Amino acid sequence: MKDQIIIDQLLQAVGGRENVKNYEHCATRLRIILKDDSLLDKQKAENISESKGYFFNTGQHQFIFGTGKVNEVYEAFAQTMGKEQQANFKEDVYSNLTPVQKVVRTLSDVLVPLIPALVTTGLLMGIRGLLVELGVPFSADWYALFEMLTDTAFAFLPVLIAYSATKKFGGNPIIGIVVGLMLVAPQLPNAWVVASGDAQPLHLFGLSISGYQGSIFPAIIVGWLVSKLEKGFRKFVPQMMDLVVTPFLTIVVTLTLVLFALGPILQVAEKAVINGIVYLVQAPFGIGYILYAAVQQLIVITGLHHSLSIIELGLLNTSGENVLQVLGTASMAGQFGAAIAAAFLYRNKVKRSNAISAAVPTLFGITEPLLFGINLRSLRIFASGMVGGAIGGLMTYIFQLAATGMGITFIPGLLLYTGDFGAMLKYIAVILIAFSVGFACVQLQRRKISAELNEETTMEDDLQTVSAIETE
Repeated sequence: MKDQIIIDQLLQAVGGRENVKNYEHCATRLRIILKDDSLLDKQKAENISESKGYFFNTGQHQFIFGTGKVNEVYEAFAQTMGKEQQANFKEDVYSNLTPVQKVVRTLSDVLVPLIPALVTTGLLMGIRGLLVELGVPFSADWYALFEMLTDTAFAFLPVLIAYSATKKFGGNPIIGIVVGLMLVAPQLPNAWVVASGDAQPLHLFGLSISGYQGSIFPAIIVGWLVSKLEKGFRKFVPQMMDLVVTPFLTIVVTLTLVLFALGPILQVAEKAVINGIVYLVQAPFGIGYILYAAVQQLIVITGLHHSLSIIELGLLNTSGENVLQVLGTASMAGQFGAAIAAAFLYRNKVKRSNAISAAVPTLFGITEPLLFGINLRSLRIFASGMVGGAIGGLMTYIFQLAATGMGITFIPGLLLYTGDFGAMLKYIAVILIAFSVGFACVQLQRRKISAELNEETTMEDDLQTVSAIETE
């Protein structure tokens, strides 16, 4: 065999063929998952003939052979192993991830397919807000049409997420859509309207029930419940009744659990968030400003950020100023800087372009595409954005800066400072400083983050290969 020496050295390095659990290759690397990682001889792994390098990441021992050569080595390795690559490579990859990596990967798998829709409507929403604040006149009919373009995807975000999550977890996506639609049904008081105090929730069994507009995690839980319940019910429901009984039970049980179990938990969480933020912002020496600006985008991820309008209204009513607007913008700017720095670390030009596109709506105050499309793919990127936001919060405290309104952030937020040119300059300075710090923190970790992002790209290629094999 032409590559027998390479194969022999590989098997010696990984602890023998009996220690090989699974294997695959991408464009340049042979990837091997072992049963016992401790049996690997790193010195031998780093000195394989014709190998350009070795590293270990996401539970995979990766040997770099380069384009073309890796295909030869893979075929020779498969011949020696006596079997082709197993179809469960995807599951083996996930089983080797840490719990944190699994959570991040699951979020990514569920939310990334939604990015194109969120980017488009996010940009439209930002443009609409800017035009309105500039005083551009709209007739009622034209404004309604504009709202249809800008608000639909975000108003029905739980539906999109429930569909994607149900598909990810192996359930019937149509059932996921149905339950997602029930979460934002017009019969339930709109969560945003309830948060502003303009509507009252429903009261059932002593619980307050409202819609789940803007919620993320409840919709993901819906997808998980639908897939698990559907599979569970199918085990004992007679086949002749499966078409009706299984969907019925799945929808009823999922919705009951979400409305009457998850709902109250979220209400407690929202109250805790609101009270915690009030105490946090009031902390002395700017500590509250720093911490809030660091974690504000975490609140966006949970979907609880719509409740912040209550605090903003209270601040404006009591003092005429709203510091949360500045701190929220600082948090966005830090994440924006980290995202832009990360985007340029992608070696794949298409992925780099997509990452930049996902980041752009942040300029108009829409951060979901950025968070789910870029920053949550690596905890290093998100943490860098948090550091940027924290420094922006510190500058907000030093400048003693606060807005005179609410509802708009980042570039549209400039309109809240048109009456005070000095305050506008400070606002711009907070954005630039937070952005620069977030950008710099990613640059300081560029080697590790680049490895994570580009590793993720090739892993996606691998999983697509596995899917193709399973289809065949």
